[in-house]
Amino acid sequence: MQGVIKSYDPGSGDGVVMCDTDLADYDLAPDALEGSLFRMLRQGQRVLFELDDSGLATKLRIGAEVDMGTPDIPGFTPQAPTTERP
Repeated sequence: MQGVIKSYDPGSGDGVVMCDTDLADYDLAPDALEGSLFRMLRQGQRVLFELDDSGLATKLRIGAEVDMGTPDIPGFTPQAPTTERP
């Protein structure tokens, strides 16, 4: 799943991630950052995550824009990046 960090407290490790597809909020599991490159999270940061058996967000990781994709928004056509310089 992909989403955005809605809140994160580095002291307690508590946080919430909002899923891109259903806009649902998921609390972070206590082990959400274990084995990831993240040491801290910031509000608005895009992440890939999984849900554990309790419905908590876990296994947070960063993904390339290609991995993240773009949610299907009617009428939205992504622009290809340009390499031209003014």
